[in-house]
Amino acid sequence: MKPLHFFLKLFFIGWLSTLVALSSARAHEVQPGILEFNTSGDTVNISLEWMIEAAVAGLNLRNLENTQDAENDGEYDRLRALEPDQMQAAFEATWPSLEPRISVMDGEIRLPLTLTRVDVPPVGNLDLPRASTVSLTATLVGSGALTIGWDPSLGPLVVRQNGIENGYAAFLTPGQTSDAIPLDAAVEQSMWDAFVDYVWVGFDHIVPQGLDHILFVLGLFFFSLKMGALLWQVTAFTLAHTVTLALGSLGLVSISPDIVEPIIAASIVYVGIENLFLKKLPPWRPFVIFGFGLLHGLGFASVLQDFGLGNDNFVPKLIGFNVGVEVGQLAVIAAAWVTLALFFGRFEWYHRRIAEPVSVAIALIAAFWVLERTGVVGTDGPWSLFSALTEGGFHPLWMTVSVLVIAAILTASEMLIITEDLYRELAGWFTSFFLFLGLVATFTSGAWTLCAIIAAAWVLALRLQSLGEPQDT
Repeated sequence: MKPLHFFLKLFFIGWLSTLVALSSARAHEVQPGILEFNTSGDTVNISLEWMIEAAVAGLNLRNLENTQDAENDGEYDRLRALEPDQMQAAFEATWPSLEPRISVMDGEIRLPLTLTRVDVPPVGNLDLPRASTVSLTATLVGSGALTIGWDPSLGPLVVRQNGIENGYAAFLTPGQTSDAIPLDAAVEQSMWDAFVDYVWVGFDHIVPQGLDHILFVLGLFFFSLKMGALLWQVTAFTLAHTVTLALGSLGLVSISPDIVEPIIAASIVYVGIENLFLKKLPPWRPFVIFGFGLLHGLGFASVLQDFGLGNDNFVPKLIGFNVGVEVGQLAVIAAAWVTLALFFGRFEWYHRRIAEPVSVAIALIAAFWVLERTGVVGTDGPWSLFSALTEGGFHPLWMTVSVLVIAAILTASEMLIITEDLYRELAGWFTSFFLFLGLVATFTSGAWTLCAIIAAAWVLALRLQSLGEPQDT
């Protein structure tokens, strides 16, 4: 086993160096819109930094991390290559259908928005997002407070109020609207309110938006049910990402997401593969997890930088975000324990029929992310299956029906027709593999009820398949 581990480590180190070399080819990352506004008399002046090509192409950016995962990404690519004057004309032609999707409410009255200017940067690296600046105005009706938001298909939105000390600043998840923003006074937010707000932001970044972080945490969980092993790994990961989250948010450490994101995906592959070969916690694993945690923390920090924390209540916001991340991770571990470990942790086959196939599925998904985030593969052709799986592209009901049918066939054949021990092992392995993939597909689709149905079917199928077997580990 030692030569195998040595080979894996050499291979992984070589792989990481290759990722760094390939990182410049990373595909189109979705960036949040940044809306800044101020008032002058009865006029609201709005500056919106925005990936207007995505809006004109009709991309649905809700729960999307990369534009190449969208169904109509070809139109986005075409628009992305247009010269500034051509892209400006395309946006102005689309503006009448976009204006109703941007909500600026003065009290209970929605303000019509007037497009005054569109500044489109020159065509640059087509593998990087191009942020244009859209200038808008609206006429106030006198309520003294604005509420701002936009359609969830337009993705996340950062809102900032200029011209007032400690003006309003917030990160809005897709479909969320801002608080009522006073126009003639600073927004007085207590430290506690700032802390609580960012706890929810941090939690939301894990559940449901952080599938890559969820899979990493599940990789730690499925290594071993022994509390000591889990505690060492989670502690190392938490300490590491806390450090780089703070340093990155303060601007003291900065590494390009083009490097960080592929290596985060590679860390998930490593954890998934190592789970297949290790039976007890080796001395090096907590240190490896700590190193990966440093990179995950930089990923969290880039999210906070997109939010625009501002100087007001910076520390409570930072702490709240980190607490939210931790609560999200613990929620993932708790869900996995209640669903699987509670029922099957005492069975001697737990690792072979549950932890092993789930680890394989995790490693396969993350391997696709590595290739996709480095631009080695696209999201079309055979890779579209992985893209649909991780971006909610499968119809959740049909996906649920499909994996339940597979589980039913495997369970019925094991109970009624093929009773050999080898088939029992294979039936359990493939049941866990396919139902976990179905769970990922329905989770990314936001079909929570179907997620619960798949989880319940998973427990039932494994229990039926194990009837008559010894329970002791």
